[in-house]
Amino acid sequence: MRSWHGKRYWLVGASDGLGAALARQMSAAGAHVIVSARSEDSLKSVVADLPNEGSYQTVDVSDDASVAAAAEAIGEIDGVVFLAGVYWPFGSTDWDAEKATAMADINFTGLMRVMGHVVPAMVARDSGHIVITGSLSGFRGLPGSIGYTASKAGTMSLAECMYADLRKTGVQVQVANPGFIKTRLTDKNTFRMPFLMTPEEAADYMFRHMETRRFKLSFPRVFSWVFRGSQLLPDWLYFRIFS
Repeated sequence: MRSWHGKRYWLVGASDGLGAALARQMSAAGAHVIVSARSEDSLKSVVADLPNEGSYQTVDVSDDASVAAAAEAIGEIDGVVFLAGVYWPFGSTDWDAEKATAMADINFTGLMRVMGHVVPAMVARDSGHIVITGSLSGFRGLPGSIGYTASKAGTMSLAECMYADLRKTGVQVQVANPGFIKTRLTDKNTFRMPFLMTPEEAADYMFRHMETRRFKLSFPRVFSWVFRGSQLLPDWLYFRIFS
């Protein structure tokens, strides 16, 4: 079990949904959580709802200067959880350039920006905890998911690269790949979402994973088998089934 008391964790993308639910759970365990997003009003509400003392720092992960300023204001941290993400469902036949680029720039490049300000300091002191939020959708290309699936595949690949580099150091890297979570993002979907979780249920999965030394968690477990198993299928069969 990990000791949370007195630890400072920066949760990026925690103004609502999974991020806010995880912040409450970590705060209850004794951590000082610093929640970040673009909306100051939403962040104030999250901090007010925490069971213990916490704080907030506004940040726009799509802006280099904003990330740099936020990282400097927050200072030294024991851990970081990247949860920031945007989502619009559309495919190649209905390509929306602005929204596709936003998903890439926030979901993946935003992660790169934050890691660029967090990882070097953790490596220098040989101590830290990094948690990256991927998605079951990131295991293999899906129809009607331009932008989101590709960006999540990138985050999951980055997590693997970081784990390969840091697994024998004092910096722990983890990735959590959730399925469908009931949020304002998934409210945009018009299709049936199997194994739909509440933010609190998903946060419980993530928190229990963060207490371990394991690298990867894909959940819910039974649903994750569909996506993990799809990697073993030949292209002709995979695309016949999934598209």
